[in-house]
Amino acid sequence: MRTRTKARQRAAEALFEAEQRQVPVSEVFGRNPDVNEYAVTLATHVELHIDRINEVIATYAQQWSPERMPAVDRAIIRVAVGEFILRPDLDSAVIISEAVEIASSLSTEESGKFINGLLGQIAQIRESLGSN
Repeated sequence: MRTRTKARQRAAEALFEAEQRQVPVSEVFGRNPDVNEYAVTLATHVELHIDRINEVIATYAQQWSPERMPAVDRAIIRVAVGEFILRPDLDSAVIISEAVEIASSLSTEESGKFINGLLGQIAQIRESLGSN
């Protein structure tokens, strides 16, 4: 697995764990100081902008609010949308492909299809998301 892919997966795992334990993501990463800095940056960015990210997801998920999504899928989607905003220089197709790849290892095949479709829609309006 590539370094950036590992960082994206670790960011999703940290967000999932933080949500389940109801703690800040910094606490999750604090227990493992050897984490890739990009994972920390992504997860922290998502945590700081969670309301905006959830708003974008809810707008395009059609009848699937973030709260209704499986927690793992929600974390993966949040990382990808957060990265759309944080890193406008990165190709949307790469972010989507890696989110689907992460879903295939952490979730289900159906999740990958759902995530691909949802992120594909959001990628079409990516420029309007702005960067924070």
